[in-house]
Amino acid sequence: MNFVMDAGGRRVEIMCLNGWGGKLHQQLLPYIETTAPDVLCLQEVVHSPVSDKDWLTYRDGDHILPQRANFFRDVSRALPDHTAVFCPAAQGVLWDGEHSIPSQWGLATFVHKSVPIIGQVQGFVHKNFSPFGYGDHPRSRSAHSVRIFDYQSDRHVSITHMHGLRDLNGKMDTPERSAQAKRLLGMAQQVSGPDDLMVVCGDFNVEPDSETLQILADAGLSELVTGRGFTSTRNSQYKKPGRFADYMLVSEPETVKGFDVVYDPEVSDHCPLILNV
Repeated sequence: MNFVMDAGGRRVEIMCLNGWGGKLHQQLLPYIETTAPDVLCLQEVVHSPVSDKDWLTYRDGDHILPQRANFFRDVSRALPDHTAVFCPAAQGVLWDGEHSIPSQWGLATFVHKSVPIIGQVQGFVHKNFSPFGYGDHPRSRSAHSVRIFDYQSDRHVSITHMHGLRDLNGKMDTPERSAQAKRLLGMAQQVSGPDDLMVVCGDFNVEPDSETLQILADAGLSELVTGRGFTSTRNSQYKKPGRFADYMLVSEPETVKGFDVVYDPEVSDHCPLILNV
């Protein structure tokens, strides 16, 4: 396990990252392999099990993007000592020239095999699984929770992450985002015991003053990105205005031994968030 030593003893490392569909896989995979966090919460993951291609193409009108066809497989190979769980939100098609290839899109969680996973919840925070196409915007969004036992602190830790819905009109508050936040909180509470350290994270696709973060704050969770003075979770790969998307919240901020937003190296257009507890 990638425990980090400090004066207070060992600590477990949790990383949260939107992987951008593996666009920067040549930078991302060595970084993941080297850091090898105990728990990796990865959003925007592509899984095309019927294809052995490295790259396929996503087409949505004028929106055309290269996609790492088997990004889930790539990261699983970079973390051979981790248990990997893929949570699809939808199955649509990617393109190999003029040939359509079934491909699933969602998020994944990787937990080091020496860490006991003693509970899981997988579900949807917006809509349901879309089996025949990625669907209309805002599209289906899944979330995943794991409950682990941390032997070093002799306690249970629950970790829940999601990729928040993308609204084509922007990151403003909407009824759908409010409902999404409540479902996310419900999943986190469902997997957690009363004395667990609770961690909630992901690419929420909202601003720091959003209702989403207020709902989580009202439930007793402390947000670490702005709370620790970071001014962005984006890097130079992201060319649009709005510098926040990703957040990490904890139920007991006093247990945090370290927290960082990693700007270098650039492994996505999102920055990795790293929590040590």
